[in-house]
Amino acid sequence: MAIRVLDKLADITGEYDAIFCDVWGVLHNGVRSWTPAWKALAAEREKGKAVVLITNAPRPKGPVSEQLATLGVPGEAYDDIVTSGDVTRALIGENARMIFHIGPDRDMSLYDGLDVEPVEEREAAAVVCTGFFDDETETPKDYHEMLQRLRARNLPFICANPDIVVERGDRLVYCAGALAKDFGLMGGRTLIAGKPHAPIYREAMARAAAALGREVEPSRVLAIGDGMTTDVKGAMDFGLDLLFISDGIHAREYGTPGNPDPQRLAYHLNGFGAHPVATMTKLA
Repeated sequence: MAIRVLDKLADITGEYDAIFCDVWGVLHNGVRSWTPAWKALAAEREKGKAVVLITNAPRPKGPVSEQLATLGVPGEAYDDIVTSGDVTRALIGENARMIFHIGPDRDMSLYDGLDVEPVEEREAAAVVCTGFFDDETETPKDYHEMLQRLRARNLPFICANPDIVVERGDRLVYCAGALAKDFGLMGGRTLIAGKPHAPIYREAMARAAAALGREVEPSRVLAIGDGMTTDVKGAMDFGLDLLFISDGIHAREYGTPGNPDPQRLAYHLNGFGAHPVATMTKLA
């Protein structure tokens, strides 16, 4: 069956009350934002729809909102933001006070207000991974021995960003999800609340309801995203309709950036059991 291809977001939103929109790969690529994308969301808000940005960023929504502003995405484009960092904070608080942090210093805002103490690896009772220490140069292989040591101690591994890779300009860089995947393959216990897992979607539903002043049914929510194992799987598992953005992290798997091959794209989606209500190359 042919997949509907949209020219404009407005062509499909009439039947929805809320929109859950991914950030990286849809609104920006870490270096620049796409003006037509945020303007399309702003137009939906003007029609009275709730727009909640739902992102696997490992930081709370405050720093993410600040980053969006620096990239040219204004607050008028959304009602609220739910981050993987927001919902991961509960996991951290439930599991241990002495934590070993894996990730860059810019992610330390994740712990603001939590009763935790970052410690050295040998002292930790749990691991919290927000990313790589240096995602410009490191790969998962650089962490293999460390993960083996952590697994040998049977420490829980809390992953604050389930993405495997993310776009940064024209490149793909590794995220915390790549290390969580390897740790799980070693038999380790991983704890994840971000996409595609339910906690981040439950929180997004609550934020949409708050924006509208009433409850929202999942059947009246349109999810927008480009990641198969995060956005697509998350929407499918939570019972949301999906608008798939093809010019994202998978673009080279079914064509070239900006020019997806329709048959290869359909085959790619079918391979994941994904049935989006429509696709767009870029959100507009």
